[in-house]
Amino acid sequence: METTVYLRLRRRIVVKQAAEIRLGDIARIVSEPEIERNLKEVVLHRVKPEDGDRLIVDMLHIVRLIRQEAPGLTIESYGEPHVLIEIAKDGEVKPRRAALTLAWLLLFFGSGMTIINFHADVNMPVVQRRVIELLTGHGDRHPWLFQIPYSIGLGLGMMLFFNRLFRKRRSDEPNPLEVEMFMYQENVNHYVITEEFRKKQERSTETGHD
Repeated sequence: METTVYLRLRRRIVVKQAAEIRLGDIARIVSEPEIERNLKEVVLHRVKPEDGDRLIVDMLHIVRLIRQEAPGLTIESYGEPHVLIEIAKDGEVKPRRAALTLAWLLLFFGSGMTIINFHADVNMPVVQRRVIELLTGHGDRHPWLFQIPYSIGLGLGMMLFFNRLFRKRRSDEPNPLEVEMFMYQENVNHYVITEEFRKKQERSTETGHD
């Protein structure tokens, strides 16, 4: 009776330089206990300086190594067909604080300029004076009772929109910023994987010509 091995690759992992990447590091394995233990120790790749800071391990490479290790196994794979491996000095990708601060300032002032330009386009002071005139029956050149709550409400509305008003979140629903960050990371991963496959194919073509 054939033994089946079920594999699900992780989407992305971070390893140290010169690390040995084993199957247990990049995949969840379900099979007989002894087979599981043996497969988790299968070495897929040893990180070399020429690998750069990213590399791809695809399912076909994993299947080939498992066939060599245990020829009689039936392999069933689920999920992603490849895993993105980032190589970092300490095995951890640390945020670049300078870039983060610069991006925060850019977004802050960019959002401020967007709001200012919108108010200039619709002539917001005139609109506010007209609203006050409609509500009270007389005009006011500086309708502070309208402008101050409007400014406070604008800030509170943005905080509520991004689900960041309280330390404890109001719900488990992701806010728009988190969704955009997720989509950005997905696009980056897709681009990196596509480029790595292209480079690997070019290297294989050059080796074949040689």
